Amino acid sequence: MARIGVDVGGTNTDLVLECAKGVFYHKVPTTLKNQSIGVVQGVQGICQMAGIAPSDVETIVHGTTTATNITIEHNGSDCGMITTQGFRDILHIGRHKRPYNFSLHFDVPWQSQPLVKRRNRVAVAERILPPDGRIETPLDEDAVRAACALFRKRGIKSIVIGFMFAFLNDAHEKRARDIVLEEMPDAYITLSSEVANVMREYERFSTAAMNSYVGPKTAFYLRDLDARLREAGVTSRLRIMQSNGGVSTVDACARRPVRILMSGPAGGVIGGASEGVMADEPNIITVDIGGTSADISTIPGGVVKIMNPRDTFVGGHPVLTPMIDLVTIGAGGGSVAFIDEAGAFHVGPRSAGSEPGPACYGRGGTEPTVTDAQIVLGRLDPDMALGGDLKLDAALSFRAVEEKIAKPLGLSVTDAALGIIKIINNNMALAIRSNSVARGVDPRAFSIMPFGGAGPLHGVALAEAMACKDVIVPVAPGITAAVGLLKTDLQYEHTEAVIVELGKAGAADLARINAATQSLRSRVQEELDSDGIARTAQQITVIAECRYHGQGFELRATLPEGEITAENRHVISDSFHDRHQTDYGYSYREAEVELITLRAIGSASVRRVDIPKIARTDGSGIAHALMFTRPTTFDDGRTLDTPRYDRTKLRAGDLVEGPALLHQHNATTLIPPGYVAETLDYGNTRIRPITA
Repeated sequence: MARIGVDVGGTNTDLVLECAKGVFYHKVPTTLKNQSIGVVQGVQGICQMAGIAPSDVETIVHGTTTATNITIEHNGSDCGMITTQGFRDILHIGRHKRPYNFSLHFDVPWQSQPLVKRRNRVAVAERILPPDGRIETPLDEDAVRAACALFRKRGIKSIVIGFMFAFLNDAHEKRARDIVLEEMPDAYITLSSEVANVMREYERFSTAAMNSYVGPKTAFYLRDLDARLREAGVTSRLRIMQSNGGVSTVDACARRPVRILMSGPAGGVIGGASEGVMADEPNIITVDIGGTSADISTIPGGVVKIMNPRDTFVGGHPVLTPMIDLVTIGAGGGSVAFIDEAGAFHVGPRSAGSEPGPACYGRGGTEPTVTDAQIVLGRLDPDMALGGDLKLDAALSFRAVEEKIAKPLGLSVTDAALGIIKIINNNMALAIRSNSVARGVDPRAFSIMPFGGAGPLHGVALAEAMACKDVIVPVAPGITAAVGLLKTDLQYEHTEAVIVELGKAGAADLARINAATQSLRSRVQEELDSDGIARTAQQITVIAECRYHGQGFELRATLPEGEITAENRHVISDSFHDRHQTDYGYSYREAEVELITLRAIGSASVRRVDIPKIARTDGSGIAHALMFTRPTTFDDGRTLDTPRYDRTKLRAGDLVEGPALLHQHNATTLIPPGYVAETLDYGNTRIRPITA
């Protein structure tokens, strides 16, 4: 049976199909008004390429930016919130963090762009107290019904319910939900205890509010896509990529869309990690450069990192849900170059997207983009984009760069285009440093892995800027994120707050920990069972999230095998000390360790997409792959006659010395003078400086 991975970006929708006939790649423009239209068209197109019927597809795994775009564009649902009396303004107050300590004009996103407007936050009488979750004040049910009447009057249908200490006792939140459903049967409801069953009221409320903010539109998109696929004859299971690097069902993600806020970028990191294995390179810095953004992640030792909860912000709002550790900036092929009112030269973060797109697309865009600069420099061949399927107009690129950048700055068109490339490369290098050097990672021991449609054009320049040892270009750079979707396991997570000082834990405390562990295992197992996963294929791990007593945030630690006892509880503390030493460079082995949260992670392994090896070189050279030669301008300002090679015709062991360009349908790879590209076993490429 066939499987398809579909990654929707801001400019293009990328697809990979694996079936008995082999592996096929496809790329179509993203339909921004309704992304599901482009997805269905892409699925039909790639099935036609492979010569199979849509009904032959067994599974589709989808990476989506729908929820992410809602937060970026601030066009989510109008939400109402029911919260504890006296705590109406927690979402506004936050943590008193100042994004820029010494600025008098800084912006606080949770205040300037609130997820729930203050007038729609209604406080009701109720109170649950720590540390045992006892009910101090019963829920005022009449006040909840009055809040529903207010929401109905204002046309609000997305409701957040967040009460103080609900992570210790969720009875009031559940009762409030039942009342809301009685009063508003079609409401979209989020309980804070269901999306973030952990302490920290502001972050918990913010996570719940984000879920309701993006929920209705995301749920509509996912269910609309599922329906459109079935209308098109695709009866397969649709799975959605989550921010934590696992996949889940449409229904689960429609109810908890907060889990897929980083869905699209996560597929790229998984794909990059698997490409590192294929190249036998464990230390990778992935740079996924599409049309709108660049997503950057550092993968040391082949291990994909999960972000610390203190750093999981989306659109300026804290979101307590596991996310792959990555940095996203507005840098891509569609990033617009412009001169501001003060005469400064900028590139991005605004993007031309796919509609109208770069000037060269001929769809009405007049502003110069990174893609236009690449065409002016001869690094992109207008008649070869997407293998010739996308015709580009070089004259429009030249005109846009000349009129908007070159003339105002008194530069030649070539120098203006070089300036655009240098600025965007510097922006990406700064982001790479923030995800590597700033965290104690030495990039000299890493390989840069550029992918996305624009990635391989920037790979060598980024490697030089970061002093990385080499560049590894994946087999299908423009489709790598989609390939990653077919290398991802099914995954669910549940949490439960269990606040215990491990060193002082008595028999009752240990019993609480063990009971919570068993409850979490059962909940995760129930979800895997409902998804049709055999018990023998299920993998369930419970981890502890701990901190030193009084510390601000937690780190993950491992639990001992079997029940936790007074004799083996030190395993948790030791694991936490080790993690703290790794992350911060120090630890306090004698200090008290406090368990805060237990997290159960349930997964089921899936069949990985099998990329076949290519034939070895016979020593006859690379002339058979030569396409043509054209002038190309490089970063040092030299314009050289540069051969173009068909990358798909190169064999393992073939060497291509720069200057050269490697063409394939989904991307173009730039090899500057002084570098050599070696084709590896699977058709991937390693680019290194030529040594004397």
